[in-house]
Amino acid sequence: MSSRWIECVPNISEGRDQSIIDEIVSFVATTPGVAILGCEPDPDYNRTVITFAGEFESVAHAAIKLIEKSAELIDMRNHEGNHPRIGAVDVCPFVPISPNTENDCIKASEIVVGHFSNKIPIFLYGSIASDASRESLSALRKGQYESLENRFEGGDWEFESTRMPDYWSGTWGEVESRFGAMAIGVRPVLVAYNVNVNEKIPSASKAAGSIIRTSGRLLKNNHGAKIRINGMLTSVQGMGVPLPAHGICQVSMNLQNYEETPMHVAYELIKSICSDHDVSVIGSELVGLVPLDAILEAGRWYSDGEASDDLLIQSAVSGLGLNSLEDFIPEDRIIEWAIANRLGD
Repeated sequence: MSSRWIECVPNISEGRDQSIIDEIVSFVATTPGVAILGCEPDPDYNRTVITFAGEFESVAHAAIKLIEKSAELIDMRNHEGNHPRIGAVDVCPFVPISPNTENDCIKASEIVVGHFSNKIPIFLYGSIASDASRESLSALRKGQYESLENRFEGGDWEFESTRMPDYWSGTWGEVESRFGAMAIGVRPVLVAYNVNVNEKIPSASKAAGSIIRTSGRLLKNNHGAKIRINGMLTSVQGMGVPLPAHGICQVSMNLQNYEETPMHVAYELIKSICSDHDVSVIGSELVGLVPLDAILEAGRWYSDGEASDDLLIQSAVSGLGLNSLEDFIPEDRIIEWAIANRLGD
């Protein structure tokens, strides 16, 4: 790719009203030089992952449009869902796709932050976090939307270093009540990957999530002392959640470094843990797009000997059960292919 492509993957807190989702995506799509690569609503999470790409100025302007339209159409006072969130646009990450484009992502984030800095509470995370304690989304999302007013106005909060947003007008009012807050970041390609577990109540799913995630489990004794037991996998966030729309549960994960923890490693480990609980795994799903080499790596695990890229992709889709909830279409779901098909190069 000769152009300097970056990607933006905002998550909006609406996954059930398709008319709202369509209006937001259509508004973003009017931005010159931007291609919509994906839109994946989830009614159980009540959340939609939207992916678009282009060069940094175009992507920044598209992100501003998305945030403004989301603020107009989504009222967090009426929101509930199974996924942690702090605002109408919960998170807005910029992701380098072409080589050496991390600075382009930083420039895009600065444009967006500058536009909203006195309008919406903004946390910076990832490589633009203002402090190491604020790099992780999970640290900023504690207490979720419902805790924000009390948190910002001096109520109980465990870690002062993560209490306040990096940018904000300083007064809790109608805008904050309606929108909540937002995390803006720059991060590497993250693979949002969920493993489907054949149970209706997330028992084995929760156990697997806490065992595999990097942060592991926090244990407490009767006197309030705490000890952290690290999990089995590296650079993985995970939790077990119900998926009522499908009558199953999932181990929902972010593979923050898919080279350190490939998809097939997470899948096979969760499959093994659930088997210990006499519960089966029934495929998996990707949320958003996935790098080509991540799919090829999984395909090599499930293949015998050398194979073409097309055969490796087929092996990955079959081995991971990526078609279990909906069809996995490589041309639409592999980042490099989707960008080339829509923007050229």
